[in-house]
Formats: sequence, C-alpha cells, structure tokens
Amino acid sequence: MLEAVGVEAVEELFDIPEAVEFDGEFGIDARTERETRELVRSLLERNDDLTELLGRGHYGYYVPSLVDHLADRSEFLTSYTQYQPEVSQGFLQALFEYQSLLVELTGLEIANCSMYDAATALGEAATLADRVRSTGGTRVLVPDLLREGRRSTLENYVAGTDLVVEEYPTEDGGVDLAALEDGVDEDVVMIYAENPTVRGTIEERLAEIGDLADDAGALFTLGSDPIALSLLERPVDVGADVVVGDASVLGLPTSYGMGLGLFACREDYLRQVPGRLVGASEDATDRRAYTLTLQTREQHIRRERATSNICTNQAWVALRTAMHAATLGPSGMVDLAKRGVERAEGLAERVDDLVGIKAPVHDRHHLREFVARVDQPARAIAADLEDRGYAVHVVGDHELQICVAGATDEQIDGFVEALSEVVR
Repeated sequence: MLEAVGVEAVEELFDIPEAVEFDGEFGIDARTERETRELVRSLLERNDDLTELLGRGHYGYYVPSLVDHLADRSEFLTSYTQYQPEVSQGFLQALFEYQSLLVELTGLEIANCSMYDAATALGEAATLADRVRSTGGTRVLVPDLLREGRRSTLENYVAGTDLVVEEYPTEDGGVDLAALEDGVDEDVVMIYAENPTVRGTIEERLAEIGDLADDAGALFTLGSDPIALSLLERPVDVGADVVVGDASVLGLPTSYGMGLGLFACREDYLRQVPGRLVGASEDATDRRAYTLTLQTREQHIRRERATSNICTNQAWVALRTAMHAATLGPSGMVDLAKRGVERAEGLAERVDDLVGIKAPVHDRHHLREFVARVDQPARAIAADLEDRGYAVHVVGDHELQICVAGATDEQIDGFVEALSEVVR
C-alpha cells in the first residue's frame, strides 16, 4: 500500500506540526496514588460551587440511590453491547422495557434505544422524513426558538442531502400558527415543534400543527422528554409521526453534553428507524426471549441499505432511565411533572413580586422553567447572582431564564432572597 502511494513509511502520510509532535516524553511527574488523589481534589476544588437554575434542555432531577446500586453492577458496566442474546437476556429485557416506556408515553408503536442525544435524534428524523415521504420535498421547518446546538446538528445531518432547514416564527413563546400556515406548501418534508419549548412554555396548538403537516404530506416531528410526556397530551393524539428528545431527564444527573436520545415513530416507518431495536421472541423451548432486531445501521448491513451510520451504544444510560422510571412508577412520574409545573408557577409569582422584574414573560403555562424580564441589564444581574452562588441563563439584554428542576425548596428560597438584593 505504501509503495502504491509512493511513500516509504507510514509517518510520511501525516503532516504533524513540530510544536505538537510527540517527542517521547509526557512531561508528567510520577506520583503515588495518594499524591494523585490530592492533586485531583485540589483541581476540583477550584470549581465554583453554584446552585444551578439553568435548564434549557439540561435538567438535573434527583436520581434514587437504587439506580446507582443496580446500574453499577459489573454485569451491566462490562457489557458493551448485546450481540450475544443468549448471555444478555437481563440487559436486553431492560432495554425492551425502556422502549416500551417510550411507546406508552408517546402512543407511537416503535421506539429504539441507540440515539446519542436530542439533537442527533432530530437530525435522524429529518433524514427519515426525506426517505419515507412519497412525493418530492426539500424543506425542513423548525421554530425560530430552536436552540443553536440542535439547529447546527440538524444542518450537519442534512448537509449531504437535498434538504434545507428553514425557520418559522413564534409568538409569545409558542408557534405563530398563521405564519406557519403561510409557509407550508407541498415542498415541506417535515415540520418540527417542541413541547415544552426551550423557554419552558407549553405549546397549545399541537393538533393544528399536526393537521398542517398532514395536509401538506409532511411528517410532524415533536420534541419532548419522558417527564413532560407523562403529563402532557400524548404525541400520537395530536398527529405526531415522530417524537424525539432527551430521555436522560431520568436516570442521569445534569451533564451539559452527554444525553440519551429519544426516538419513537409510527409503525409505518419500522424499517426506516435508525440505530437498532430490541425485540421479543421465543426460544426453542417456547420461552420468551429478547434479541437485537432490525439493526439498520451500516455496521450491520450493506451500506447502501443502511438508514444511518449511528454506531453508539447507549444501553447503560437507557438502562438507568428505565430503572429510574420503574422506581417512580406511573403516578410518580406524573407527580414529578406536576411538581415542575407548580414550582415554576410559584417561583414566577415570587419573582414577579420583586420591584424591577416581570415574570413570566410569556402568558402561557410553563413546565420547569420560565423567562423573566428585568429592568436592569440581564448580564449584570446574572453576574451579581453568581457572586452570591446562583447561576441562571441570560437569554436577552433584559431577560433571564430560571429553572426549578433539581433545586430544593431551601435553594429556591435562597435564590429569591439573593435576587431581591441584586435588583434593588
């Protein structure tokens, strides 16, 4: 191979700048285990110890200790993927239950368990829409509120296709239905909406959005999460064809990057689902058995037939999500979602009572978080709050976004007191 390309050594294939080329020395002093632990501890202690009221897609709920104790068992931690079903029945069953949870919450028939995060699940939904739409179409419509990271990931996904991503306007934290209707034509392949939105508002006209998509022959994709879905309308009941989102609101602490992509769709698209599915069957003795089935990624089948190149294995985080959901039970998940509505409403009322603040900005129901308008520059308010140990999002020159998920009542009381001091 080297002779064919006209070089004598592998090193000639790489152009590595001298400044970063490895010289054989790592420059790291040898340390004992105790010295290493002290060094790591000193580095971690440099982190700010802030009470986070951040949200915007990253939520840190309390994870029961049971989840850690079970998920940390060696048979789960050391199982990369379940290629050999005869030795992986327990893990496969847990993933099947995870998929079943998503099916029950969404009302859609099919759910998988191998998405990276909400952004890549959205990208996969767009390419699925491009494959299954019976007529031509290139336009993918997304709300102008869509967070930048998800928008850029979606654009990366469609870069190798004829699809183009276009925005439709929102009004008062929800879809501007009249404007969306004006922008929908037969060239639209997919319409995407979120419930709740990135600003915490509840979208009230999902069924009408679904009708617009259906009339145009486009797929209606809805973004949500398991906690929200336990309380809100089922996506299937408002005409959703695909549901995407982040399932790591259960089972994982806030990670600001790592997640667990949620992907569910109608059975009509079964053979177009990206990633892989866990299915239930019977073994030679007629006992119920679980196995990986319909693995449509290119690692498993011919490249020209693959629906995606996803090669991740999210089994362990899906396992944690399933464990957390099972620990809560149906009523526990509903209670957790209701608590997110009630606590957000209660905090907004307390914040609105302060001079110089209006909360919430949007005249809508909210889940977990809301936007508040401040008379003073928002960045200055956020900086003063940080000095007092609290972190919030700045989403406009005079707008702060505040999230209650994962915060204790005591922390919220402290936040209100700190906010009252910085807005005087």
